[in-house]
Amino acid sequence: MAREKVIGPDPGGDDHRKQDAALRPKLLKEVIGQGKVAARLEIAVRASKKLKEPLGHILFDGPPGLGKTTFATVLPNELGTSIQLTSGPALSKPADMLPFLTNLEEGSILFIDEIHRMPRVVEEFIYPAMEDFRIDIVLGDGMSARTISMQLKRFTLIGATTRSGMLSGPMRDRFKMHEHLEFYSVEELATIVRVNAAKLNTPITEAAAHELAHRSRGTPRVANARLHWARSYAAAKHEGEITEAIARAALDMAEVDRDGLDKNDRKYLETLIDVFGGGPTGVEALAATLNLAADTLSDEIEPYLLREGYIIRSPRGRVATPRAFQVLGKAPPKPKPDDRSQGLFD
Repeated sequence: MAREKVIGPDPGGDDHRKQDAALRPKLLKEVIGQGKVAARLEIAVRASKKLKEPLGHILFDGPPGLGKTTFATVLPNELGTSIQLTSGPALSKPADMLPFLTNLEEGSILFIDEIHRMPRVVEEFIYPAMEDFRIDIVLGDGMSARTISMQLKRFTLIGATTRSGMLSGPMRDRFKMHEHLEFYSVEELATIVRVNAAKLNTPITEAAAHELAHRSRGTPRVANARLHWARSYAAAKHEGEITEAIARAALDMAEVDRDGLDKNDRKYLETLIDVFGGGPTGVEALAATLNLAADTLSDEIEPYLLREGYIIRSPRGRVATPRAFQVLGKAPPKPKPDDRSQGLFD
């Protein structure tokens, strides 16, 4: 299995990493969902082994919680190599990259989460590392400055991002593979819930697994969080087994409704409808009213609301759809001419 190294700030925190690692697949064949992505990665791994070459650099993008880190930690297990983990915000200057690059082993993996938040100056510093497996270090200042070229071991850089568009074109072009992760089906999530419940030695019925999956927003990370809460609820108030009734009671207590909307989703929709009249309004105005970061709205809350048709992004901002009014039990406003042209209230 892979030898995992964390140099510098741990992007997830010890408790978060240990909890996730306990449920995370160890090999590609154990990964549930994202079948096409897994198949392409399997081909890349086989080719790397047969050609005795390092795996090509890989960029994973998609909403949070869909398995970008899971794939990154599975690949070194498949290759029998080590992995170092860091995050874009922790790399503020080129010198921050040196401990990672100089500690690389032949064929090892460097994983950078939130790579879109890495400054351009750091991007430019690692270009030669990605292309030629070398780095250029400048010693001294002014006229006495000189550049030393240091050769690196051949390695694989894996980046994970929720916003691939924020990466510069030259950076994106240096990744041999670019894989976009999609939301999961209810059936796939139910399978994940059952498998992880078994890992946690928690009995769960088929109906309960589907109930948790249905309220998990198409996201394995959310499904695991729902499972952990239902497990605690079943242990505290019942005999430990998660039945459909217990799953529903646990999620109702957690304020997660039958549509998978939690209190933050409903607060977003209530603000958009009650304060801004259903929109259109910009994400910055919504974020300021909700006292949340705009990135939190666009990366964590809005993807599900957009996918399920509760909101749309118009050229003038976010707009609540009739479904959003319906789920909150509110009457949609009378359509305006421009609303009809967008097909919102037809």
